Amino acid sequence: MLDEWYITGLIEGEGIFGVSFNLRKKLNLGIETRPYFAISLNQRDLELMKLIQAYFACGGIRFSRGDNTYKYEVRSIKDLMKKVIPHFEAYPLKGAKAEDFEKFKKICEMVNQNLHLSRQYLPQIIEIAYSMNWGGKRKHKKKDLLRELAR
Repeated sequence: MLDEWYITGLIEGEGIFGVSFNLRKKLNLGIETRPYFAISLNQRDLELMKLIQAYFACGGIRFSRGDNTYKYEVRSIKDLMKKVIPHFEAYPLKGAKAEDFEKFKKICEMVNQNLHLSRQYLPQIIEIAYSMNWGGKRKHKKKDLLRELAR
């Protein structure tokens, strides 16, 4: 097993706490909200990735041909709430990613309470999510999501 502080340090440098949004006409609000925790490592580090997955006892590993890396992701809100978030509460991040984690935690709590299904709270979730991970790529612009909600 890996040391808990080693995992926190590795995530500080190579991990991401994110929220993706997809337009889904079949949903009441037309927007799917999906928090996720991920780490991307060189293909040579597959065994390390497997140890991380074993530590959290959830999520999946996939190979990304685009950049020849393995990506470990946890998207289940239940696993995020019961396994991932408690780790970073017990072994907190110390750098810039600590602020993203706090925002991520807030979003996960809101999603866990189904507030992402509410026209009242989804704009707040979108605002928080778009204040995280500066420089990250986004499929949809914030203004487009908010415009979709206004319909």
